[in-house]
Amino acid sequence: MHNSGMDSHGFLFNLVVFLSATVIAVPLFARLGLGSVLGYLAAGICIGPWGLGLINNVGDILHFSEIGVVLLLFLIGLELEPRKLWALRRPILGVGGSQVLVTAALIFAAGWWLGARWQTAVVAALGLALSSTALGLQLFKEKNLLSTPAGQTGFSVLLFQDIAVVPIIALIPLLGIAGAANDGTGGASTPVIVAVVAGVFIIGRFCLRRIFAFVAATGVREVFTALSLLVVGGFAILMDSLGLSMALGAFLAGVLLADSEYRHALESDIEPFKGLLLGLFFISVGMAVDFGLLLENPLPLLALTAALVALKATVLYAVACVAGLGARQRAAFALTLAQGGEFGFVLFGFAVTAGAMEAAVADQLTLAVALSMACTPLLLIVNQKLLEPRLFPAAEMRMDAIDDNRNPVIIVGFGRFGQVIGRVLMASRITPTLIDNNPEQLERVRRFGYKSYYGDALRLDVLRSAGAAQAKLIVLSMADQETVNQAVELIRREFPNLKIFARAFDRGHAMHLMDNGVDAFARETFASAMELAIDALMEFGYGEPQARRLSAQFRRHDMDTLRRQVKVRHDEKAVISIARSARDNIEETFAADREQEER
Repeated sequence: MHNSGMDSHGFLFNLVVFLSATVIAVPLFARLGLGSVLGYLAAGICIGPWGLGLINNVGDILHFSEIGVVLLLFLIGLELEPRKLWALRRPILGVGGSQVLVTAALIFAAGWWLGARWQTAVVAALGLALSSTALGLQLFKEKNLLSTPAGQTGFSVLLFQDIAVVPIIALIPLLGIAGAANDGTGGASTPVIVAVVAGVFIIGRFCLRRIFAFVAATGVREVFTALSLLVVGGFAILMDSLGLSMALGAFLAGVLLADSEYRHALESDIEPFKGLLLGLFFISVGMAVDFGLLLENPLPLLALTAALVALKATVLYAVACVAGLGARQRAAFALTLAQGGEFGFVLFGFAVTAGAMEAAVADQLTLAVALSMACTPLLLIVNQKLLEPRLFPAAEMRMDAIDDNRNPVIIVGFGRFGQVIGRVLMASRITPTLIDNNPEQLERVRRFGYKSYYGDALRLDVLRSAGAAQAKLIVLSMADQETVNQAVELIRREFPNLKIFARAFDRGHAMHLMDNGVDAFARETFASAMELAIDALMEFGYGEPQARRLSAQFRRHDMDTLRRQVKVRHDEKAVISIARSARDNIEETFAADREQEER
């Protein structure tokens, strides 16, 4: 009884330490522009054996926190809908595939030349060729690059790497069998593994949807969440029992459910667990880094880290050139993905267990990966503050050069969406101030005679320089949903009298904008879809006036439904009930219109 109480207090103490380190380090690093992942790593270093020594059972915690990686692989599998993959096949396979293959080949050659076993060289090459998905996407987002060519190309590279993790994980036990001289730890034979995976895929394809439909019919949300975690855990344990990775099982479960009607519900249920446990994983990695190695051999390990970053950055820069990225974005793209990745930690540990890599080599590579992740935000700051202004002075457009900040309208984001709005206003002799944070996009529109400025709408000084205090209206047409949301919050707080018209990405985003007091919004595909619906009605015998009248009725009806749903947006049952009732009402309205037309 006494021991149980001690264990309980120990667990609560560890939990409090983890949460305290997280809420202190992560916001601090985020405010410094160094990224949340680096904050998690720093938090782990501080509370671990090489810091304050508050937690010492690092191995147990790291093993538990790998569940975060398992859930991440499940969510990646959910995103890999066959049609989406097919649409992105060229950038994924071409850009992402060439980066991984070239980088891995060069690292393997270096390892082989240095005298490593071929199994060790293969694992090191494949593990170090991967970049950090969590860190890369976070940095692209923080630098407002996700919607740019660099961000889109980077997403393709990271997506290919995420997919490549699965065959790499499946390959490691085979390398362990080849290098362990039949020590009995290799797991199941290859034919058994193939048969089980095929059986799971076939059975799961036909059974999982029925099981989820049965549970969803009960209407008990927590049971649905429990089933989601059960499926992930069950598939993970099955693969682990075969000598493969738990992450592989979770990935297969995600792929099986990628095109199901429950995909979005699964994502919303799993996401909180994934985020928390993945953060715990990064903290555990920071705790597990053996700084004793760094103190014993600082120069070789720092040289290894520098060589890794330099090699990957060079390959990525070459890939960026082939992919057609602009000169200004190549360096940012290459440096953002030049580090080792979180999957490297998993692969090296898994390889040691499987007998495919020596523990001493794995410790050195793990430390090099952690150091490369830590230096990536710093390299980006150096690139942004020192290199870019000197290499591209002509492209460095400052907001303080605005000379028409008395315009009544500000348009933020002058891509395909914002250009339509701007052209209509200018044709009506209403001059807007045009702002975008993509220099290459600005250079393109300037060739067509548009006067535009470089700037970030999330900076208060930029908005003031653009005349937000005097303007009547600001139009937010950026291509990133989260950036629009953050800009709305900033503008509503600092310029309460400025009207906000915003680009909404879907119905859920429209509800969010309504909640935050946006004066007007436009769903980016709704209007064009309505125009096509009018053509469809005319194809079935409706006259154009009647088709347009019905379209106008549907618009008003849809907006009224949206206003009702936004009041209960967090109650899924109420939202569905309103939608069903609205569907019946619009059908009755259209039926009455047809009867009147016939009479």
